[in-house]
Amino acid sequence: MELMRLNKMISHNTHYSRREADELIKAGQVKVDGIVVQDLSTQVSFKNKIELGGKALFEKHGYSVIVYHKQKGELVSKKDDRGRRTIYDTLPAQFGHYLSVGRLDFASEGLLLLCDSPSVVSALMHGDLERVYYVKINGMITPAMEKAMQEGLFLENARKGGHSHSEIRSMDFAPFVAYRIIKNNPTFSTIKVTINEGKNRELRRFFGYFDVDVVDLKRVSYGKVDLGMLRPGKHRYFDGGEYAALRDYLEYIKKDNGKIPVADEDDEDDDQ
Repeated sequence: MELMRLNKMISHNTHYSRREADELIKAGQVKVDGIVVQDLSTQVSFKNKIELGGKALFEKHGYSVIVYHKQKGELVSKKDDRGRRTIYDTLPAQFGHYLSVGRLDFASEGLLLLCDSPSVVSALMHGDLERVYYVKINGMITPAMEKAMQEGLFLENARKGGHSHSEIRSMDFAPFVAYRIIKNNPTFSTIKVTINEGKNRELRRFFGYFDVDVVDLKRVSYGKVDLGMLRPGKHRYFDGGEYAALRDYLEYIKKDNGKIPVADEDDEDDDQ
């Protein structure tokens, strides 16, 4: 059975975050095989008997997924040291332990999936499911842009459009799955794009290379899940058809890779 750090084991099977689990461990609230453990580097599996506050920790089975319409001006983060609003300030408290499937940055909006299973989150985040966005830029969509959309692009310096604190310097952009120009003029242009990657601020970096800024970005679908008429700041659970499609996708991933990797809370993919 695969070993993992004790804090990750706790966070994946309870409502506690990894940081909160660290505090419980340091406070002597966690036992492994009857012995209090305060070493944060401890590795465990479910062959070990793990107790949290005197209660046995059991492996979590099953999962649920919600669709959230992220608003502009919200961070996809548990908390912010600058006091900015996060999605968890808007969502009901019962979803506080759910993990997001990728991220949308502070200025972006649209469809965001959240799930209480880290392995499901990882499968969705790192898979090749198509994501559809409406993008508005402050300039024209040029032939050079279209060529890069069609053929792909490698940038040694892909920092423009990225977060100022990002350590990512270069980026390889695959050809877009599809795109449709809705409006094209020298002041502002709008384009609908479909991609099947989830790289950090991929679209902002792509257009930044051509010296234009993304002024509006909205994700409207992820795989077979559509935002539909869901209003900003609202959420809904997956319906039966969406769960069926997800189960089929997870089976495909397992057959292809043998297992599904586990996501970390700090994963930054898909931060458009």
